[in-house]
Amino acid sequence: MDRPFSHIDATGKLRMVDVTNKRPTRRQARARCLVVTVADMGSLEPRTDGIDPWHAARVAGVFAAKKTADLIPLCHSLNLNDVDVELNVREDSIEITATVTATQRTGVEMEALTACAIAALSVLNTLKRADPNAWIDDLVLLKKEGGKSGNWGRLVDRPSE
Repeated sequence: MDRPFSHIDATGKLRMVDVTNKRPTRRQARARCLVVTVADMGSLEPRTDGIDPWHAARVAGVFAAKKTADLIPLCHSLNLNDVDVELNVREDSIEITATVTATQRTGVEMEALTACAIAALSVLNTLKRADPNAWIDDLVLLKKEGGKSGNWGRLVDRPSE
């Protein structure tokens, strides 16, 4: 590999990667993170009256995926086909998983990671009274599919508990 960084040209200047000659293909990426807390998670689960304290986090993750190019310099602006943000409430954490799908010339890994990160920040905002010491942990790309480099998945991953 002649240049280890994709967004730096031969003269050392930052550049957006030129994807003009790439063929649009189906791309998908899945990312995950955890919000770790000591809050009583049982009191924060969706209630029978339909109030879901995590709805805002899911919506924030979707919005963030759509705005990734505005947040991360040199990312391409992409039309996304699907963004799915899931929250799995556990006893001591909330696992957030984001899956992003698009038919594009470049991948959607940054969009999946951004969706997770912003959803996690929204969860922290919800938890700040119950646990001001909650934190975000283990933001990782779990898999990507499509494109020139093909499919990729983490070789080592912490199992979901």
